[in-house]
Amino acid sequence: MRPSSSKATTLAVVLSAAAAIAAAAVGQAPPRDAAFVETRAMVPMRDGAKLHTVVFAPKAGGTPLPFLLVRTPYGVPASAQVLQTGGYRALAADGYIFVFQDIRGRYRSEGSFVMMRPPRDRRDPRTFDESTDAYDTVAWLLANVPGHNGRAGIKGISYGGWLAAMALIDPHPAVRAVSPQAPPADMWLGDDFHHNGAFRLSYGFEYATRMETSKEQTNFRFDRYDTFEWYLRLGPLAAVNEKHLSGQIPTWNDFVAHPDYDAFWQRQALTPYLTRVTAPTLTVGGWWDQEDLYGPQKLYETLEPLDERGVSFFVAGPWNHGGWARGDGGSLGRIKFGSNTSAYYQERIEAPFFARFLKDRPGWDVTEAVTFQTGANAWRVYDEWPPRRLTEDRGLFFLEGGGLGFEAPRGDDEGAFDSYVSDPARPVPYRPRPIEATYDPRGSGWRDWLVGDQRFVHLRPDVLSWETGPLMEDITVSGRVTARLFASTTGTDSDWIVKLIDVYPEDVQDDPSMGGYQLMIASEVFRGRYRSSFERPEPLVPGRVDEYVIDLHAVDHRFLKGHRVMVQVQSTWFPLIDRNPQTFVENIFLARASDYRPATQRVYRSRTRPSRLVLPVRVR
Repeated sequence: MRPSSSKATTLAVVLSAAAAIAAAAVGQAPPRDAAFVETRAMVPMRDGAKLHTVVFAPKAGGTPLPFLLVRTPYGVPASAQVLQTGGYRALAADGYIFVFQDIRGRYRSEGSFVMMRPPRDRRDPRTFDESTDAYDTVAWLLANVPGHNGRAGIKGISYGGWLAAMALIDPHPAVRAVSPQAPPADMWLGDDFHHNGAFRLSYGFEYATRMETSKEQTNFRFDRYDTFEWYLRLGPLAAVNEKHLSGQIPTWNDFVAHPDYDAFWQRQALTPYLTRVTAPTLTVGGWWDQEDLYGPQKLYETLEPLDERGVSFFVAGPWNHGGWARGDGGSLGRIKFGSNTSAYYQERIEAPFFARFLKDRPGWDVTEAVTFQTGANAWRVYDEWPPRRLTEDRGLFFLEGGGLGFEAPRGDDEGAFDSYVSDPARPVPYRPRPIEATYDPRGSGWRDWLVGDQRFVHLRPDVLSWETGPLMEDITVSGRVTARLFASTTGTDSDWIVKLIDVYPEDVQDDPSMGGYQLMIASEVFRGRYRSSFERPEPLVPGRVDEYVIDLHAVDHRFLKGHRVMVQVQSTWFPLIDRNPQTFVENIFLARASDYRPATQRVYRSRTRPSRLVLPVRVR
């Protein structure tokens, strides 16, 4: 949930349109942008709290326009110049009344901030949540801001995308289009703070302190440039409060108090509250989103069977977190896509979507989903996502000698395995060191790490690799990738990290420096203690072979002829994921240093224990 770079400005006068005089303390300010009239107001909510809101209305009057509302915890824009950036340029050219709002407890808004505030108890009319705050804001805008056409759209990225999705729970009748972009859907199962129970240490710690140290954004000050070393020296997670936070960061305290998928996390999850499609919805995600890859896919998957009117749509492109709204999307890290994918999205997908449902303008011809097929570097339009009628599931099996293939093992050695020692004292880094802080103002590799060359860990003794030979033809994978891992450990708990990798040929004529590049296409971690239940963890039995079914999420990727396919498995991914002690303890956040022990891991590849990836391979 990366914050935007904009900051709320401190104004001596709170501004409001003349029509809002009765509703808020007001005063008109000179416009800062020749094309827009800027007004600001403290908009009252049903409980009396007032939220700081800025309105940018096109100066040229005439045709009534819809509102486009963006709610954010990261500070509203300082001026209408934000509408000249890629995230808004195409929409501004179309004409909207843009509204930006600080949510409760952030920047200049009143009230208390609660991280990912859970939906209210609808049986109590006195309660409020982000859905009611969006409702009350739209109602206020309709009554107090002139020049509108009676319709409103809502959009946002990351936390703002979650806020947009929350508005879908009980939207104002005037809300006719919503676009949740990179929204987290479940902070324990698959988004910012945990993945399948494994705690996302560096991001969870750095985001929580950034958001809850003050009403604005305050970075934690590390005493080392390489945070890999800082987190390793930290020791057990109990040291966070003992040495640094002293119990002052509510979200960290929640991590400690709720290590499992209990009622706290389940109540906070978004999708159980979405029981119908209440407005046309455009859900947007990036294939290499380092923060919220799970959320957009889960949100669309939840809405699809409820979509009786055919108005829930899905878009995914070759972007990191929010990458479609900044830069041209022509590349990510060293990976090039051959076109301006951001402009394509902004001008040919997002703008036509809002124009269709907020202005009744023709031009929206998407039936279901639009994705950018990486490898082929081309946009694809689907009438269902995933395109199950176009694919068939095929097993990609781990074989003897580091081989990988679509034929299952046939040998007589039923106990065949590959093994490695996982040592929590010497964890595998998730990207090449130095690992800068997520929000290091001097720059950080956080945004692009998912497209980093995986050769930096290839052939490490604690990372296993299996690889095909050069492909004789293209193989296109469209849909959900699943790992089925048969594995054992000498410990009583373990993490399993699985990565699907596209290995480039050694000779890349267009760019020789890309020879042999190992591009990660899909990846995920699973904490072994939750093999049977996310709610009730249990120790693993040393030496017992268990099967782990791990969702690596959906992709749309073409492995080109001459490339190789690789799978890597490891048990540490530090400090992205906290170190599993590999000794079962009730609460890892309270583990002692003596609980962290090396363990020998085995991954089986026999006829009866066929570890593999299941790929939805395009057949027509």
